[in-house]
Amino acid sequence: MNLDKELNLAKIAAEEAGKFLVSEKENISATIYSKDKDIKLQADIQTEALIKSILDNDSSFPILGEESGSSIKELGKTYWVVDPLDGTANFARNIPISCVSIALIENNIPVLGVVYDFNHNDMYSGSKQHKAQLNGLEIQTSQIQEKSLATIVTGLPAKTDFSDTAMQKMINDFQSWKKVRMIGSAAMASVYVASGKADFYKEFGIYLWDVAAGAAIVEAAGGKVSLLNQNDAYQVDAFFSNEFLDNEHS
Repeated sequence: MNLDKELNLAKIAAEEAGKFLVSEKENISATIYSKDKDIKLQADIQTEALIKSILDNDSSFPILGEESGSSIKELGKTYWVVDPLDGTANFARNIPISCVSIALIENNIPVLGVVYDFNHNDMYSGSKQHKAQLNGLEIQTSQIQEKSLATIVTGLPAKTDFSDTAMQKMINDFQSWKKVRMIGSAAMASVYVASGKADFYKEFGIYLWDVAAGAAIVEAAGGKVSLLNQNDAYQVDAFFSNEFLDNEHS
């Protein structure tokens, strides 16, 4: 695998997708699905098709897309994972926290990631062979060593358990952190950890395409990553932190 080539390709695809989302926003913001806590826009479908066409042109690896699923029956050991628009609800309401997220998986491990924050023209990237970068400049995770001084970013995926017991457990955890943030984009939360804007990210039952790219970038920035309990629907429990905080699995 040529990670230089694949990383450059992922950046090109992410940037083209981001430009499309910005330039065509008024035309692709129609809601095509809204049920319970979930929402899909025409933007999700069209942007994923654009990304897949770019990747297919210059890469032989199959693709797992949020909207279209697997491009072939058996993905094999190496495949792309694409989230064309992470933060769809934010995008729909003009909250400028959303992005394009593209990762390359090898043997169940994210080895390369690109997250393009098209709202601010910020390109985050990293791989097993490349240091984490933001717009070409190296980034690293924070130096904070105590939860009482740290900021955690988390979220509530569409299929979250909203029972009183589950919510109380979450509140109890929140009390041990200095600050808690929910921003509506797991991929952006991940790169906030990678760039030291936040110190810890965790989310239960989040989808692989939401966090795969961020996982590669956090590791490339010197952080710690755990993706646990993946099920057949590609949901995982994600824990990302700087190198000092205990990467708790609870």
